[in-house]
Amino acid sequence: MTRDKNMLTNYIASAMKKAKYELLEDGSFYGEITECPGVWGNAATLELCREDLQDALEGWIILGLRLGHRFPVIDGNVIRKITQFGGRNRVS
Repeated sequence: MTRDKNMLTNYIASAMKKAKYELLEDGSFYGEITECPGVWGNAATLELCREDLQDALEGWIILGLRLGHRFPVIDGNVIRKITQFGGRNRVS
């Protein structure tokens, strides 16, 4: 059960370790997680870029859950659908 409880935390941490960053010509930073299509961030500093990228990743996950998307496995971490069942969460 602890594994399911930490499912999102572990997935986000694993995905963020896959992030690639580059310094753009204008001095800003760009970051993306190629395993998660469409997830990217851009900011004036590397730290702000990391924060922007994580916000984008979290939004991508939330939208994907709402739309019933399947998520890529990242370093053995998966996101499984969680449904409400009789007042308790059920992982399917």
